[in-house]
Amino acid sequence: MALRTSLTEQLGIRHPILLAPMGGSAGGALAAAVSAAGGLGLIGGGQGNGAQGMTGREWLERQFTAAGNQPVGCGFITWGLAERPHLLDVALAHAPVAVMLSFGDARPFIPRIKDAGIPVICQVQTLAMAREVLNEGADIIIAQGGEGGGHGSTRRGTLALVPAVVDMVQGSGQQVPVVAAGGIADGRGLAAALMLGAAGVLMGTRFCASDEWLGTIEAQAALVAGSGDDTLRTRVFDIARDSPWPIEFPGRGLANRFSEKWHGREDELQHAAADKARYAAAMATQDFETAVVWAGESVDLIHSVEPAGVIVTRIVAETEAALARRFN
Repeated sequence: MALRTSLTEQLGIRHPILLAPMGGSAGGALAAAVSAAGGLGLIGGGQGNGAQGMTGREWLERQFTAAGNQPVGCGFITWGLAERPHLLDVALAHAPVAVMLSFGDARPFIPRIKDAGIPVICQVQTLAMAREVLNEGADIIIAQGGEGGGHGSTRRGTLALVPAVVDMVQGSGQQVPVVAAGGIADGRGLAAALMLGAAGVLMGTRFCASDEWLGTIEAQAALVAGSGDDTLRTRVFDIARDSPWPIEFPGRGLANRFSEKWHGREDELQHAAADKARYAAAMATQDFETAVVWAGESVDLIHSVEPAGVIVTRIVAETEAALARRFN
């Protein structure tokens, strides 16, 4: 049974489930699997600096090829795209179902995407940001709470942010779907999001524990064994790898010995060359007592690695069951 919402109608999908475009790990095969199951998969263009030894252009071309004939979208970290704007043209040439922009000023890119007849998805972390992207022409708004894995904000939680954004959009008179993100990994989360007025959900951490994810089996094992109690939002891992993420968007991952040592000492870590070298070596050897596994607070709800299509199908069934219990 399909869960029909304004999101499914606008994107032409059966289920209101979007794959978060996780840079370097949400590839074409994963995006295609989510789309084939009735959601919408978004390829992770990330900062546009490529992955696995490929340039940003090579990465995008390979992942769109891997998606085959399935309709998929693409997402970019906006501050990185500003440094490599040609990559938007690479993505648009593949006629994606939608383009998602996160973590920066979307204004320079929205007109180009809309002129191509492609919906623009903008991810925000505050009500003020949501109001900005609505006025700038966003077709879909992702309201991301701080519970989510990877990069985000500590300013708002999903439960309160989502209905606030929904109310703001409705008050504007515009027909723009709001999608919930952050701490959602099963049908109860999707049902809750729908009750808050959202038209669907965007999920990342849950799909990291899928067969098609481009991360490692060691990282997946850490996710399955992990607890939301063990996650930490921090700048430590970005500083350790000299990643230029804006300070307002720290990353949430599984805490480890490295974060225990350096969280709260970020200024010192900037100059700790030996520890940065140790971090780089740990990433190469999958030593997760030092290297990060990005994970949201929903990691408690992940118990196994499965095909992405199985995950989508089960979440839809769980959502229907949860809603039936609520209204019967």
